[in-house]
Amino acid sequence: MEWSNYRNILCVRADNMGDILMTTPALRALKETFGCSITLLTSTMGSLITPYIQFIDQTIEFDLSWVKSHTAYPPAEYFQLIEKLKRYQFDAAIIFTVYSQNPLPTALLLYMADIPVRLAYCRENPYQLLTHWIPDKEPYSFIQHQVKRDLALVAATGAKTTDESLSLSFSKKRFYTTQEKLAACGVDINQEYILIHPGVSETKREYPRDLWIKTVQLIHQHTKKQILLTGAENEKQLTDYIQIRSGEGSFSTAGLLDIEEFIALISHAPLLISVNTSAVHIAAALKTPVIVLYALTNPQHEPWMTRSVVLPFEVPKKLQSRNQVIQYVNETHFNDHIAFPTPEKILANAMILLGEKRKSAATVQRTGLKLLNE
Repeated sequence: MEWSNYRNILCVRADNMGDILMTTPALRALKETFGCSITLLTSTMGSLITPYIQFIDQTIEFDLSWVKSHTAYPPAEYFQLIEKLKRYQFDAAIIFTVYSQNPLPTALLLYMADIPVRLAYCRENPYQLLTHWIPDKEPYSFIQHQVKRDLALVAATGAKTTDESLSLSFSKKRFYTTQEKLAACGVDINQEYILIHPGVSETKREYPRDLWIKTVQLIHQHTKKQILLTGAENEKQLTDYIQIRSGEGSFSTAGLLDIEEFIALISHAPLLISVNTSAVHIAAALKTPVIVLYALTNPQHEPWMTRSVVLPFEVPKKLQSRNQVIQYVNETHFNDHIAFPTPEKILANAMILLGEKRKSAATVQRTGLKLLNE
């Protein structure tokens, strides 16, 4: 049966917000090609962004045990999930993964839910667990951007699109509530601001606090723009610490905004400076220029289709993943010592992206972080 006959498709992207955003071009391709209904099975964290992605008709939230999360569901919850999936009567399912993930636990779940057609990348023969599979050659033969990987997966169904940009929408009215909250914190809403997003979900992606402080001070001193330190509620201690020591012109706003207000905030910023986290992909979807301090973990997750500068640094050996696929990438591509980018280097690139020097941002060196098939 042709994929054009499948009207009710389940997509599984069981990771975080940034991962889902990088999958949006593939979702667009499915929607444009087949006009199908798309339900996304994703994590608790991932579900925060799905209301703002127009190609997703419904969301099923569940933290799968084989994907990193803070939730551990008992077996009975999985049987309930299987019964829930059965009730949707999906025609087909597509499992989206990064190259270091195994799709087979998810494939077994979908097999037990009686979804008749199941597609994914797989490194080994899945036999009956997948009805359609693409041998996964990454990262041993090549590495491609996650967007390209996901588009190649849905291309196996015949789905295609001419628009490969990330997709994200929000209510314009939410910027007004954002402004109200910022004004209450002392921010001058009539003046421009630069966003700095220092928080990380993993210690190995951290940029040192003392370097953040110097970065904030230098950028405020040279641009005269307000610096807004952003983050979730659990990152407020970090942003408060940096703000207090950075001094005048900086504001700690972690926990102040909901996700839609945060999206609105990024959409109006002339520049975001962040570690490699979901904020970077939100900026990319909104075409906001971004500098990413890029811990060398997943080389295929650079900012997509926006003006950007990538400043990589190595992950300490003791914090590197034990996943053998990731270790292979570390050993074959990340052997050189790459120190933390200096605040001075961040400032220089910020000035370029802000257009305050006669030099194109495209000429900025992106040290040691080139995808293998570029």
